[in-house]
Amino acid sequence: MGNVLAFGFDPEIRGILVVLTALVVLPGSVYLVIGTNLGARLGFLVALAGLFGWMSIMAAIWLVYGIGLKGREPTWQPKDVVVGASFENATTRVVQNIPPKAGTNLRRADPTLVGWRLLAEDDPARGQAVAAADDTIVNKAKIFKAAGNDGPEYLPIAVFDTGGDRFPKISNSIDFIAFFHGPHYVIVEVQPTVKTKTEPGKAPPTPVADESQPARYIVLERDLGSRRQPAFFILLGSSLIFLLLCLTLHRRDKYVTAHLRGADSPAPSPA
Repeated sequence: MGNVLAFGFDPEIRGILVVLTALVVLPGSVYLVIGTNLGARLGFLVALAGLFGWMSIMAAIWLVYGIGLKGREPTWQPKDVVVGASFENATTRVVQNIPPKAGTNLRRADPTLVGWRLLAEDDPARGQAVAAADDTIVNKAKIFKAAGNDGPEYLPIAVFDTGGDRFPKISNSIDFIAFFHGPHYVIVEVQPTVKTKTEPGKAPPTPVADESQPARYIVLERDLGSRRQPAFFILLGSSLIFLLLCLTLHRRDKYVTAHLRGADSPAPSPA
């Protein structure tokens, strides 16, 4: 009885019925019309070729615009959490190359921090990196707690960016064939805040960074995801099936033509 109750009617059964009805009404109606004119077998091949040809066009549009059936979206994945000025214990090689003295003043864009770019506060990439770092700090690494009634326990100070170059490029302005990307990293620097108490009936005070405590550095790597991967495989599979069906129809036409020519030729005279 428990197994019967676990098998729900909605949306399992209704979803299956909707898909089956759509297959019968849409491709089935086309096959019914074509089959009455061309015959059951030839009509089936023609209808099937039209279906996979349409799927190839649809998948190509999905692939170009990144819509339809999509894979994983691009996200920032945490790699390291460094406390203080030393990056020697980090597991990410690109971060290990940062000189220890630069860790004390990363937000001031130390000249020794070669290859890193300080993101402006109005840069959308900075907001995405800070949001991903917040999730790492609160939910994964659990360094600080989420903002409560007394305000946040930390403040994002700066975000540094490196890598993510596209290749191959013909020139700096011609990059339409640059389908590949190098590793992309960011360092989000956060500083603990001075602990304050909110008085009843008053707005919480503006959080202030506590410079006496060491900063925390959240190292994130960009995961480009696989948004267009399902569309690519649908395009590849549908195109192959469409080409095979077209080849089958072509071979059938040549076979029928050869037989018709043989029927029209005069029969050889008896010896």
